[in-house]
Amino acid sequence: MAKKIDVPFNGTKEQEEKLRKAIAEIKIEHKGQGLMIAALQKAQEIYGYLPEAVQQIIADELGVSLAEVYGVATFYAQFSLYPKGQYKIGVCLGTACYVKGSGDVYKKVCDTLHIEGGQCTDDLKFSLDATRCIGCCGLAPVMTINDDVYGKVTPDEVEGILAKYRD
Repeated sequence: MAKKIDVPFNGTKEQEEKLRKAIAEIKIEHKGQGLMIAALQKAQEIYGYLPEAVQQIIADELGVSLAEVYGVATFYAQFSLYPKGQYKIGVCLGTACYVKGSGDVYKKVCDTLHIEGGQCTDDLKFSLDATRCIGCCGLAPVMTINDDVYGKVTPDEVEGILAKYRD
């Protein structure tokens, strides 16, 4: 389960207006089909994640319960209830990477940052997710940080790689 970040939600009035307008357009375009998913996708695009206050806006606009919105948001892996870090770390746990030691790399990232998969550091600098094959099997094990790809990573290299992003 993702670590709850103790950072207050700082959504703006402009973001809320943009979301409400988008949901109104989604209602017209989708004619009752797939409204919730489309609204959640738009909200995540606007806010970067789906805090409770944003889920409540969606519930109000669609005339459904907060529990229903939460249920859909937590069912699909594409949605995040928590903010992502400035640096989004992905460690491939696909077969080729896992066989070559990505599980140990993943554990080292967790230990170094004091977070688990799906979590974000308290300073919102790093977040970590396990990924599946990203098509770099020849470089296994692979770790990504935003658009940077690191191949043949060992647990001993993790701290040095992360240090590049700390400052």
